[in-house]
Amino acid sequence: MDLRSVYPYWLLEKGIQKSYPSLNKNIKADIVIVGAGISGALAAWYLRNEAFKIIMIDKRHVGMGSTAATTGLLQYEIDTPFIDLNEKVGARNAARSYALCNEAVFELERICSHFPAAEFDRKPSFQFASYKKDSKPLLLEFAARKKLGIDVKWLDKSDIKNKFGFDKPGGILSTNAADINAYGLTHALLHYCTGKNLEVYDHTNIDSIHRSKINFKLVTESGYKIHSRYVIIACGYESSHYISKKVNELHSTYAIISEPFGSKELWYKNTLIWETANPYLYIRNTRDNRILVGGKDDDFSSGTRRDWALNRKAKMLEVSIKKLFPHLEFITDFKWAGLFASTKDGLPYIGSLDGRSNMLFALGFGGNGIVFGVIAGRLIRDLITCKKNPDSKIFAFDR
Repeated sequence: MDLRSVYPYWLLEKGIQKSYPSLNKNIKADIVIVGAGISGALAAWYLRNEAFKIIMIDKRHVGMGSTAATTGLLQYEIDTPFIDLNEKVGARNAARSYALCNEAVFELERICSHFPAAEFDRKPSFQFASYKKDSKPLLLEFAARKKLGIDVKWLDKSDIKNKFGFDKPGGILSTNAADINAYGLTHALLHYCTGKNLEVYDHTNIDSIHRSKINFKLVTESGYKIHSRYVIIACGYESSHYISKKVNELHSTYAIISEPFGSKELWYKNTLIWETANPYLYIRNTRDNRILVGGKDDDFSSGTRRDWALNRKAKMLEVSIKKLFPHLEFITDFKWAGLFASTKDGLPYIGSLDGRSNMLFALGFGGNGIVFGVIAGRLIRDLITCKKNPDSKIFAFDR
């Protein structure tokens, strides 16, 4: 599957940090992780201190799929607003989902403190009402989040003008957010874990997976066999051929990044910015003070159509950022496109398809897949080590 266009910024900036060998022998392991992106890397991180031999495989180089294209926003917010999520999954599960995402941002800060390549930068997040009609529902959402104990503040029109300089009717300012270089973190995590209990093989494509009563046999395109008790599927949007039912919708999304602006605060605390419109626009800055703008999504997954639309979508994103910040001389330096997936409730799918088998999925679909990757890593560790975790039911396939 064509997961992204060429030339995502993170890949061009960092390059191929490390390549691993392809598998050229038969091998046995306790756990096989299929997918060497951020989700697979986080799963390895949470299993690093357990008494397991872990093999990770990917048909590409490490982090070269969707991870290289992600824009790296870390937020507790789920694409489905909390009030709407209440209606879809019930009050308890909605509240717990938001709480887990909120905790995951702090957890990522702790993880990234060991790895400078992650470029973790804590900053607030601001969601504004795109239109006047969105202001009242967003104010209700603010009250609901505040009741959950999330640190939020309501900004009215004058507050927004004073802090950000643009005119919007209202919005929610959240203190707990950050941005990250997911490509850099993926490489850092795997480099660390290969010093523990992990072996990584890239350019190794799985041709088939055979299940017996007690283990799995994975056969590569080259005919090599991997025997393992557990299989963790963490290959994101390419996981569909391992799933017997449709659980997500694929979309195309677009991003541009500016030339550097120099060392200055571009807007209030360089806050992450997004909006209520669907599809929504999202904005962040980078360590070298570029502005990254994403959005203008399409409801198709064709790589050909997506790449054909890229230039037009890049111009649309430019218009949007210049409308918000006309005083900033935004000049596009890089542009790229990629896939993302949505689910019926905005939540990830974590665990086994039938609740019993040893094939486990870490599918962080949605706008905050890195945060979902933390939740998945912890839940899968608990499932494999037979530690009871009631949160697993929230993200189960049969929910």
